[in-house]
Amino acid sequence: MRALENLIADVLVDVGIERTNIRTRTALELPGYFRPEKQWDLLVVVNDQLLVAIEFKSHIGPSFGNNFNNRIEEAIGNSEDVLTAYREGGLGNHLAPFLGWLMLLEDCPAVHRPIRSSEPHYEVDPVFKNSSYARRYEIFCQRLLLERKYNSSCLILATNATSTEITSPSALHGFRQFAVAVEGHARTFLNLL
Repeated sequence: MRALENLIADVLVDVGIERTNIRTRTALELPGYFRPEKQWDLLVVVNDQLLVAIEFKSHIGPSFGNNFNNRIEEAIGNSEDVLTAYREGGLGNHLAPFLGWLMLLEDCPAVHRPIRSSEPHYEVDPVFKNSSYARRYEIFCQRLLLERKYNSSCLILATNATSTEITSPSALHGFRQFAVAVEGHARTFLNLL
């Protein structure tokens, strides 16, 4: 994950953001609306203005089922918390921050296997029926943007082998698109200074 954080930091530096304004190890807390604070994985604060907040998450096997729902709930909650804090003035009065969510998912047979849904009372959204965890994360990335929870989302699959293979199921949620979205927001911000 640090390599991905470093790549995003490099993109921001190339745009003109001072490296001292990019936080990846310390001072990562932001006040929330529903809780006092939350620690993000990468923050950019310039002139007391929050420019970027990104969550980098990973999910490896064998217990994909146990952690999938937790990751979804956490991502939605984090977005709601910080966006509401921003709306209520808790993060200052400036351009809305860029919120990004990136998932690095282990690419193995278990993430591509169809998963049965339980429907004791109501039908599950058809898009989820017999979908794999990889597909469910892809749907989640799409819906995060559709519902404006994040400015950009990214799903990367990587094998857990000596010679790692990296793929993305969708160009709309690939790393290149994610980096371009971060870069575009930073450029807009710098043009407003």
